[in-house]
Amino acid sequence: MKKLIQYTAIAVLALGNAGCNDSFLDKAPTTTISEVTAFDSYQTVQAYMWPCYEMLYNTTIATSPNDHGYASVYNGDRNAGYLSSRAEGGYNSYAFQAVGPSSSGNGWDFGYIYRINFMLKGLENSAMPTSEKEHWQSVGYFFHSFWYMELINRFGDVPWIDKVLNPDTDEPYGPRTPRDEVADNILTRLKWAEEHIGDFTSQDGKNAINKACVQMALSRFALREGTWRKYHKLGDAEKYLTECVRVSKELIETYPALYTGTDGQPAAGYGEMWTSPDLADVPGVILYREFKTNYLTSMFNFRERNDQAVYQLSQDMADMYLTKNGLPIANANNTQYKGGSRDIYDIFTDRDPRLYHTVTPPYSVIEGGENKPVENPNCKWGYNTKDSKYRKFIDIMGADVTVANPGTAGQMKRLPISNWNAGNLIKKMPNLRGDNGPCNTSSGYYLWKNYNCWELSNNNSSICESDKPIFKVEEAILNYAEAACELGQFDQAAADFSINKLRKRAGVADMTVADIDAGFDPNRDKGNNPHWTGNMDDYEVPPLLWEIRRERIVELMGEGFGFYDVRRWAKAPYFINRQEKGMWWSKNDELYNRNTNGILNEATGLKDETLTEGYIYVQPSPKVQGKGWDDKYYLYCIPTEQLLLNKQLTQNPGWPTVNE
Repeated sequence: MKKLIQYTAIAVLALGNAGCNDSFLDKAPTTTISEVTAFDSYQTVQAYMWPCYEMLYNTTIATSPNDHGYASVYNGDRNAGYLSSRAEGGYNSYAFQAVGPSSSGNGWDFGYIYRINFMLKGLENSAMPTSEKEHWQSVGYFFHSFWYMELINRFGDVPWIDKVLNPDTDEPYGPRTPRDEVADNILTRLKWAEEHIGDFTSQDGKNAINKACVQMALSRFALREGTWRKYHKLGDAEKYLTECVRVSKELIETYPALYTGTDGQPAAGYGEMWTSPDLADVPGVILYREFKTNYLTSMFNFRERNDQAVYQLSQDMADMYLTKNGLPIANANNTQYKGGSRDIYDIFTDRDPRLYHTVTPPYSVIEGGENKPVENPNCKWGYNTKDSKYRKFIDIMGADVTVANPGTAGQMKRLPISNWNAGNLIKKMPNLRGDNGPCNTSSGYYLWKNYNCWELSNNNSSICESDKPIFKVEEAILNYAEAACELGQFDQAAADFSINKLRKRAGVADMTVADIDAGFDPNRDKGNNPHWTGNMDDYEVPPLLWEIRRERIVELMGEGFGFYDVRRWAKAPYFINRQEKGMWWSKNDELYNRNTNGILNEATGLKDETLTEGYIYVQPSPKVQGKGWDDKYYLYCIPTEQLLLNKQLTQNPGWPTVNE
């Protein structure tokens, strides 16, 4: 198991998809526990548990890196309204109430649970040493809990199954267990695993489930459950938030260093977490998915260098990024922000460099131009010298002077960008082409989180091999900060212990807690928003909590956490119902004078052909269309086929029962 995450796909094929059926309790294991003799050695249990690692990149879990961003991590942030789509008709399904009832699937899957329970039962009579049995029980509890924390996040009350069920009885057809009980069981099991999991690195390798992985799952779960309970008024939030603070603090102390990168751009370590060939020894990385030529490869970089990349930031989400002085762009004392000019180059100037690693900064070059970079007199492009601003961000991010496929080894993000085959140079960004060409954007904020210059790509197969993080200490830092703030424990010392570590790595001024008052960000969510829908209270977010949530959104942008977060905060309408708009555009701009999307009339929410300048129209307004977030979406629909199979199941509010 030295390369466990890398070879999981092979192991799943070898052992079968025992953990991956998509039915409910109608299919129990056909092998009885009395027939099992395979759990008497470390190696046989190890082999049996391999398929469970597929859970960590299961497509129903938005935070799990799968084949490419559009098949996994980007979708969670798209559903949350963090990411927009340039595709015609690419509406947010939740904003436009296009998410319908489910007859099957929908993440209602207990196959993993069956597999894990079978192993746990087998351990009871295993001849392995106690330390080994406790280790595998802990690994089993980790996976069992990791899947259950997804199940209760989707469905609330779910059947709690902690034993091998007898298919000849009614056991497989039980009722839903109350969320309180399931959550308490998850917490108990993860804490037991934290205390009992062993150090078997010599057998498993470093990239396998260990104590830190259990703690990361506990940190994530405790924050989710604590805040869900607070904002959905379920009670008992403090128990989970307190546990989140404890375990997150220990993780931060165990992993005190953050990765600073190798490629020299501002916030290089932040960006390179998603573009590095090897995360094995990267500081702060706890578990990662290893991609390797001829074994397991992906399409992450390839998809962001072709015409299939449709996701982008809207203007509202771009406005969430601070300037490097640590101030919001609307702060009255922020003299660093020059974006009042509405020039896209001023918008990007002196911003939090994490923005530059998330969306492509603006530039303009001349293909075949005379003013070539000094590093390569034969470069296929030259600088556009008509205005010095056109090269500003090329100088910051570094120039791609080879424009090859693959490019120079070790080079991550470089400007100008190009199509996967390097034959199509993107001469300017934003690339407001308005068609299906490569690296095209309608908002002006093209998503390139996984773009890099060193990976080979082609149009026939997925051969990208940059590793992708599954657990990293940055999440624990954010979990600690948020939970501490919710408990009223976030002071300057807590900020220095958490948020300011991320700020320093990014090159952004420290958070000074004493400065964050009611006027710190005039654009803060103050509640009673005009685009709000649903029956839940549109509460005001306190200034300090708003800044901590901002830091989370920025640090984790494009990593799939968004839909979990806006739902647990009970703030889905605030993010999802906002009309998606793009950068400010004028038809008199001599460089960016092509915009086939038109201009948004902010008063009507419609495209206005009479306007010659304004924010780019990206997608319709949900409210104008008579739509918007429906509170039933806070919990998923239980598939109707499961209601038919199991008469003891009940449906979640707002979704159809078998009789409807």
